Amino acid sequence: MLSEETRTIVKSTVPVLEEHGVAITTRFYKNLFEAHPELLNIFNHANQAQGRQQTALAKAVYAAAVHIDNLEEILPAVVQIAHKHVSLGVLPEHYPIVGEYLLKAMKEVLGDAATDEIIKAWAEAYGVIADAFIGVEKDMYQQTAEQENGWNFFKDFIVARKVKESEVITSFYLKPADGSNVPPYTAGQYISVRLAMPGEEYLVIRQYSLSQAPKPDEFRISVKRENDNDPNGVVSNYLHSSINEGDRIEVSAPAGVFVLDATKTSPVAFISGGVGITPMMSMFETVANSTPARPTTFLHGARNPLQQAFDDDIQAYAMMMDDARYKTVYSDEPNGFITREMLEEYVDPASDVYVCGPAPFMEIMIRELHGMGIPEEQIHYEFFGPAMDLNTNS
Repeated sequence: MLSEETRTIVKSTVPVLEEHGVAITTRFYKNLFEAHPELLNIFNHANQAQGRQQTALAKAVYAAAVHIDNLEEILPAVVQIAHKHVSLGVLPEHYPIVGEYLLKAMKEVLGDAATDEIIKAWAEAYGVIADAFIGVEKDMYQQTAEQENGWNFFKDFIVARKVKESEVITSFYLKPADGSNVPPYTAGQYISVRLAMPGEEYLVIRQYSLSQAPKPDEFRISVKRENDNDPNGVVSNYLHSSINEGDRIEVSAPAGVFVLDATKTSPVAFISGGVGITPMMSMFETVANSTPARPTTFLHGARNPLQQAFDDDIQAYAMMMDDARYKTVYSDEPNGFITREMLEEYVDPASDVYVCGPAPFMEIMIRELHGMGIPEEQIHYEFFGPAMDLNTNS
């Protein structure tokens, strides 16, 4: 427990963190990697280069300061981040290192404003928050290892099949190299893929949604090929161009909290944009297989028919269901967007709604769903990349 004095001091830093948070986390990562370059093996280099990781961490530190009187408020964020940490292989011994360089960055950026009392208070607060992460992640690691066919960290898989789904999306069917089966997972979860790439000094890790309903012997990921000059495309382009059937890659066990509640039979709607379709495929197939009578809507936005993946699959699953409606719109065509009118026509206000796609797409969709009166607790969404806030206010 933190003392009232410590909590008061941490709360007093809220305005400073709001103004200088990104400067602090930018300095933090720079110093951290200079002192511990081995940690570059578990961080996403593209997110670092674009400043996304720095921004995400700044928001997390700010949220901790705001909610220091009741840290339970940030528990959902802790669990979401902990899933990512377990998928990446973050260990308890990493936390003291992070704490040391975060406090040093505060001191360097804030100068004399970062008094000894402030640094001491934040050291105590960081210790409590780090212990929360370590405890949650310890339980996750244990559950992951002890589940059927489970393991911790990374395991060798073979690319059993490589299937082109559209002009930009290719699926990779992955089977354990040791011939075992894969653990069960919940529709919507992801795995991490770790690669040693030519020309890269450090290992690279990317997280990809599992894009089919659970199968006993394989995973499937479906990867979009980005533009060659897009930092986000370094790994996806390598997978498309250089990883072939029979090749080995390292894979983590499934993780993630953006998941389908498959116990429900009430209406459900899936709304996706672009490669955001991938977790929806796992969810939609699961509904088709397990609760085919469940009223279901699938709305998808793609650039054009050549870039759309899984159209035939979705139509086939819809044919297995009693009450499924499916529509795709193409942004290259006039009026080719999912509109408020379309949402009102297709989405039952009683639905649990799952949204995934680029951040601007999700902001618009969630804002319109709010405008329809759909409660926050019925709207579930996933953003590809570091945790971020979406501007969903009307």
